[in-house]
Amino acid sequence: MSDEPGRARGWAAGLLRWFSLRLRLMLVFGLVALTAAVSASAIAYWLNRDAVLTRTQDAALDEFRKSLKDDTDPLPSVPTCSELRDAAGRMADNTQKYEVLLITRTQDAGSCPAASDKGLFTLDAVPASLRRAVDQKRPVGKGNTSPYHLYWQRITLDGTPYLVGGAKVNGGGPTGYMLKSLDTERQDLNSLAWSLGIATGLALIGAALLAQAAAATVLRPVQRLGEAAYRLGEGHLDTRLQVSGSDELANLSHTFNRAAERLQKRVAELSAREASSRRFVADMSHELRTPLTAITAVSEVLEEEADSLDPMIAPAVQLVVSETRRLNDLVENLMEVTRFDAGTARLVLDDVDVADQVTACIDARAWLDAVELDAARGIVARLDPRRLDVILANLIGNALKHGGSPVRVSVRTDGDELLIKVRDHGPGIPEDVLPHVFDRFYKASASRPRSEGSGLGLSIAMENAHIHGGDISAANSPEGGAVFTLRLPMDASRIASDEAEDDLGDLDREGAAEGERDDGGRTWGKGKGRIWGKGKGGNSARATGRNEEGRP
Repeated sequence: MSDEPGRARGWAAGLLRWFSLRLRLMLVFGLVALTAAVSASAIAYWLNRDAVLTRTQDAALDEFRKSLKDDTDPLPSVPTCSELRDAAGRMADNTQKYEVLLITRTQDAGSCPAASDKGLFTLDAVPASLRRAVDQKRPVGKGNTSPYHLYWQRITLDGTPYLVGGAKVNGGGPTGYMLKSLDTERQDLNSLAWSLGIATGLALIGAALLAQAAAATVLRPVQRLGEAAYRLGEGHLDTRLQVSGSDELANLSHTFNRAAERLQKRVAELSAREASSRRFVADMSHELRTPLTAITAVSEVLEEEADSLDPMIAPAVQLVVSETRRLNDLVENLMEVTRFDAGTARLVLDDVDVADQVTACIDARAWLDAVELDAARGIVARLDPRRLDVILANLIGNALKHGGSPVRVSVRTDGDELLIKVRDHGPGIPEDVLPHVFDRFYKASASRPRSEGSGLGLSIAMENAHIHGGDISAANSPEGGAVFTLRLPMDASRIASDEAEDDLGDLDREGAAEGERDDGGRTWGKGKGRIWGKGKGGNSARATGRNEEGRP
């Protein structure tokens, strides 16, 4: 059953290929040409058929009328059968090659049907409706000068078409019928039909060739436009179309080029602003670290001497110490975020026993009494242990701070993926907050903009998961509390190799192995994965495991 959706998608893709714009254009050309050719051929056939049959039957009927009068006038009023046969023979000797049947009353008061060919033409061959029409006497008047008229009908005998005509001699005389074969005319019309069919086929082939040429002429610029749009969507903003002519497609190409040029300028402006903003944050964070280091050292000394301080001053000292630590964590987080934004964060892979890693993370932060671990030994994954520690520290610390203990951490495998779930027993996360828990600096309540955390912990955890090729999801457990699920590949080697190739491509394109120097004397570059330094290789940003906050 699992193969059915894939098979259906394959059929759909095949149908889309068959119903491409080129094929549809050719089909339209072919249908138009086929309709026009068939219509023209049908009209030509019926016109020629009507002309041929009308000409043949008019010639035969005219000669039959004249011959019936000329050859029966010398006959006595009551002829013998032999005289009728002789008259029928004379009438059949004509250029139209029809057979004759004469019927009249003979001297012995009988009826004698005299035929020029007894084996071919008998009275049974004449339709009854034609015989009744011939024998019917009409009143003579102003609009009708003769009581009897000539009638005709086309019939088929043994698969051969015939023309049957009949008339009664006015003023008394025999009744005559003629039978003319139309087989020659049928053969001529069949030849005409074959000729028209061949002409229709040739017209269809010609239309297909013209459609192919038209499709190539029209769709080639459209195809180039599609390829250019694809390249533009892939990030090649210098893509332009070569414009020739002044038709609608040329105007479309001009419009595309103008849009691509504006987009390139806009992206360049935004990229410059983004780079300037990232550089500002990185420089600011770096500049803050020097005085922050001194402040941290002083605050630690004050904290050690807190017991000997004036009770009126001690609370202020404790506030300075806590805020200094918070500021230090914020600077570290900002530098880590800057590294992610700049795309210079890289994986340092190692084989990690996940259970040992989680235990070490909990033990290093003295959380053993507040965390329950459900992890089987022997689950080894190839990951970056430092970044995994950052993720776990943020998720577990966030659960302890906002959800409350006990916090349960479970480790499982799902095929080629590692699943780590962190569940707390707190009130859970409001539904309107769930989509934003991983946003930077997000606060659930605008009335409480300050908190112990910076609002960057979960964001950094998510970035570290993404750099592994994984993800983190947040939800509320049916039993109560929030559940954060971390999914990571068991082996992130492929992700690391792709990043190495990207770095090599950056080096080839930018030549930034030694970095660039700005006006302030700082060097920065992407060539070696370094965000910035000061002087000769100053301090670089490093992640920390103390970012144990983030959920509003």
